[in-house]
Amino acid sequence: MEIRASPQPLVPAAYRKTPLPPYPAAARAQRLEGLVVLSVLVGANGRVVDVSVASSSGHAVLDQTAAGAVKTWTFAPAHRGARAVESVVEVPLKFALGRE
Repeated sequence: MEIRASPQPLVPAAYRKTPLPPYPAAARAQRLEGLVVLSVLVGANGRVVDVSVASSSGHAVLDQTAAGAVKTWTFAPAHRGARAVESVVEVPLKFALGRE
C-alpha cells in the first residue's frame, strides 16, 4: 500500500492594483456597451504574464481596451502552502454608459 500526501489546496490570486480603463472615446461616441471576460495568467510574482479574451463584448475596441488595462494590473499571487504559484484568473469588465 502506498500513501501519498495530498497536495496542499490552492489559495487563489487576489486583486491588488486594478486601475479601471478609460471608456474609449470612439466607443462612447457610438454608444457601445458590453461585458468582456478576460482570462489572465498571473505569475508567481503577482504580475500579469498573459491576457486573452475568454468572452467578447462583441466590440473589438472594448475588448482591446480591457485587455490593455488588465496587463498593467498586479495581483497577490496564488499560493499552494507557503509557495507562490502561477494561476489563471477570470476577470469580468463591464462597459456601460450612463443613461442620458
